[in-house]
Amino acid sequence: MNADAKELAASFDLEKLTPEFYDNPYPTYRALRENEPVKRLPNGTVFLTRYDDLVTTYKNTKSFSSDKKREFAPKYGDTPLYEHHTTSLVFNDPPSHTRVRRLIMGALSPRAIAGMEGDLIKLVDGLLDAIAAKGACELIEDFAASIPIEVIGNLLDVPHDERGPLRDWSLAILGALEPVVSTDAAARGNKAVTDFLAYLETLVARRRAKPGNPERDVLTRLIQGEENGERLTEKELLHNCIFLLNAGHETTTNLIGNGLVALDRNPDQKQRLIDNPDMIKTGVEEMLRYESSNQLGNRMTTEKVELGGVMLEAGTSVTLCIGAANRDPAQFPDPERFDIARTPNRHLAFATGAHQCAGMALARLEGAIAISRFLARFPNYAVSGQPVRGGRVRFRGFLRVPCALG
Repeated sequence: MNADAKELAASFDLEKLTPEFYDNPYPTYRALRENEPVKRLPNGTVFLTRYDDLVTTYKNTKSFSSDKKREFAPKYGDTPLYEHHTTSLVFNDPPSHTRVRRLIMGALSPRAIAGMEGDLIKLVDGLLDAIAAKGACELIEDFAASIPIEVIGNLLDVPHDERGPLRDWSLAILGALEPVVSTDAAARGNKAVTDFLAYLETLVARRRAKPGNPERDVLTRLIQGEENGERLTEKELLHNCIFLLNAGHETTTNLIGNGLVALDRNPDQKQRLIDNPDMIKTGVEEMLRYESSNQLGNRMTTEKVELGGVMLEAGTSVTLCIGAANRDPAQFPDPERFDIARTPNRHLAFATGAHQCAGMALARLEGAIAISRFLARFPNYAVSGQPVRGGRVRFRGFLRVPCALG
């Protein structure tokens, strides 16, 4: 087994992944963590799998840059995808990152998020009513994917009859972030950015003419900026609206879908949560750790730096494997076990440091309400066929999960 693990680590190439890896990457991540935790890949990049190495990288923004212009220029060329991903909050360094994040965080304050709870419960209960009327469900389309689209749609106050394309736009744009991007995937991503920008220009013009309530309408707040006059440029405004949808959509869909499947596959933990519904908060944290919605992050070294005993030259592209770090036994006892009461649980599903997810409180609220109310309504639910994975390494989730309600 040890020889097999060494071979698995030695042969790992992020640009040549197998179907078995997409189905279950964790044995590979374990082999890398134990044998080559700072793994040099054939393309010259470095792949990190230890918890402590990821935390060091996240917190050292001086040596490890989030700016993606250098990395994305050869990947995308002069395209809408390049403009979008190099303008987004997540792919920038301070001071630009700090300024944009402050404006977005002002719109996602604890008070603002608390004010969303009633509408979120109403939305979830409406979806559960529709599922009950059908007598069966497809967990992703009928439930998990429907929630964040409506929440982000409400945040930006997108009219309900205009929300149809949002999910497909998001999937196409995020799909182009995979390590290897086909010509077709790039074309879909570029078209999605172009179409989304055209729609947002219309939406922003309408909102400028008739502002909403900045306490509830994130778009109005971003347009108006701070009282001190701090405002986003038009380009920053449009691309960070796309970012808000993308950041809050697929990851939350995956949290809900992965969480319900994990409970189905661990019936003792499912029953434990049914018997103790107040454990939903620690349960959601474990779902985030056990099957992290976002599995990979990236940085670029700005100077020569040592990491995990390995010297990295300036200009080295570094991939942070969140999925591996969240199962590191040095941080999490018995990490392969799904335990809804796990504490402490300092997982990295939302990263850490300056780039910690701006919407994590909202994601936690969506996950807790969706999963707890689904479980209370359908305690005997069961996955009734083979779930279909999304076929991506960066974002781990399901495309389809057939479900019987019991």
